[in-house]
Amino acid sequence: MSPNTCWLCKIFRAEENGISSKVSLEEVLQWSQSFENLVTSKYGPTIYKIYLKTEYSDENIEFWLACEAYKKITSQKKRISMARKLFTSYIQPQAPNEINIDSPARKAIIRNIQEPTQSCFDEAQRIIYRHMERDSYPRFLESQFYQKLKHSLQTNGNNSMVN
Repeated sequence: MSPNTCWLCKIFRAEENGISSKVSLEEVLQWSQSFENLVTSKYGPTIYKIYLKTEYSDENIEFWLACEAYKKITSQKKRISMARKLFTSYIQPQAPNEINIDSPARKAIIRNIQEPTQSCFDEAQRIIYRHMERDSYPRFLESQFYQKLKHSLQTNGNNSMVN
């Protein structure tokens, strides 16, 4: 086992402790059917985030998930607060977790941030979704990380998590 694989296993085990029940083979296999299946499944976003950390791009899934939560906010006061957090964490130039979006999308958010709507981050979220779907998702499916998880579940013949 290479040092990189050991490091991945340690990350996975650490994250596993926060997952209350176990990921199933069925769920893991569904992830390979579509990116949508991965990001909308119970454990997919968590597992995908672990993988993205190895690519130093976990800010993408964090932003996408934060946007999903943002869209559910009904209180204007909470929406304003969350919009500012999203902006300072992901959108503004030199943000600690700055995402890679085009200038028109960034400028639109800057214009709308004073009175944020439920949809003010939609275009940036679409850009990040497409980026993950076209770029890191195919690599995730081919990665040793995903392949070993799938193989371990297939070998065990049950729904147990990798230990």
